[in-house]
Amino acid sequence: MRRALRLKEYSLLSLLREAWRGNSGWRPAWRKAEPKPAYDVVIVGGGGHGLATAYYLAKEHGITNVAVLEKGWLGGGNVGRNTTIVRSNYLLSENQRFYEWSMKLWEGLSHELNYNVMFSQRGVLNLAHSPAQLDAYARRGNGMRLEGIDAELLSPAQIARLVPGLDVSRNTRFPIVGGLFQPRAGTARHDAVAWGYARAADRRGVDIIEHCEVTGFLIESGRVVGVRTTRGEIRAGKVGVAVAGSTSEVLRRASITDLPIETHVLQAFVSEGLKPWLDTVVTYGAGHFYISQSDKGGLVFGGDIDGYNSYAQRGNLPIVEDVAEIALTMFPGLARVRLLRSWGGIMDMTMDGSPIITTGPLPGLYLNAGWCYGGFKATPASGWCFAWTIAKDEAHALNAPFTLDRFCHGAVIDERGAGPVPWHH
Repeated sequence: MRRALRLKEYSLLSLLREAWRGNSGWRPAWRKAEPKPAYDVVIVGGGGHGLATAYYLAKEHGITNVAVLEKGWLGGGNVGRNTTIVRSNYLLSENQRFYEWSMKLWEGLSHELNYNVMFSQRGVLNLAHSPAQLDAYARRGNGMRLEGIDAELLSPAQIARLVPGLDVSRNTRFPIVGGLFQPRAGTARHDAVAWGYARAADRRGVDIIEHCEVTGFLIESGRVVGVRTTRGEIRAGKVGVAVAGSTSEVLRRASITDLPIETHVLQAFVSEGLKPWLDTVVTYGAGHFYISQSDKGGLVFGGDIDGYNSYAQRGNLPIVEDVAEIALTMFPGLARVRLLRSWGGIMDMTMDGSPIITTGPLPGLYLNAGWCYGGFKATPASGWCFAWTIAKDEAHALNAPFTLDRFCHGAVIDERGAGPVPWHH
């Protein structure tokens, strides 16, 4: 078995060997598993969080009799529909510790999975457009540094050198007075993250079952003991749900209808390919907008969620107009660049802008939801903490604050740095 695993490793030797024989020896990255009647754990949702959970269940806790159920194909949901930004520049300590743990996992993830997730630590710059906003960024940066997280406050002159195409003149409507920069932040390749976790989980014995939609839950004596799917019933000792914007719809099939979550569309955009021009991630402080340049040369950018509830994976023109206006305000030189494509992901937005990783709300059921713009960057830590919670039936210290009952007790985590939440719309 160990010899077989070694032969499946990606390495310089394997690349040379396959180049010599015309790439005829590559095997599928993961098996097309058929569902078994029962598992120790079933994870509903084959996105980044579900796959990461399955991987860490196997690696960290030795639980390998696990199935990941995905209603479509791997990479077809939110994990493939985002702007790929990774950062840990939060103000509140609960989020700082969680996202910084995620950052540390990101830094070793390609080696961990033996799969290049293309994590590029090019930095994230938050622009400030007023002295009050710069003071708020200074406060956030000081809080980050107290937690051992990298943060630098930049002047307009430093920003001009870092981002040459940015309009830093005093003639703009919202002049740039400074910014907060996290050098270790950056971007990763979204579908590579899904494929890397899928391959690594499969090699540890996890069954990844695509085109298998959950249509209901098996509940006995008030406890969840399995799921009904389009490919038959599957029993399980534990069922974890990590389905992002579909959380309310999926849990409605277990008669759970009172979650503190709303679902909105979040659009993302890619321009035509350009020569290397923007080597960091920049966010606009006078509106909600973020932009970076991909390895292929396209500008990847996004802005606000659409201001109404929807399960559609497509957006609407008002947000297109909004992000285009901000892009040209920041970078006037982009006026003649053409938009190549856009897409929408369905976002599960909690009422305080922070996630939910918890046991319950029924015995045998475990919930991972409410990511409010933070889902992609949280992928490693989310999977790591959710696996811990499922394996031990209790939260790890990192996700202990992210419970459902915080909304009953008033212990909310109102993180404005996480981005808009439903009550802003």
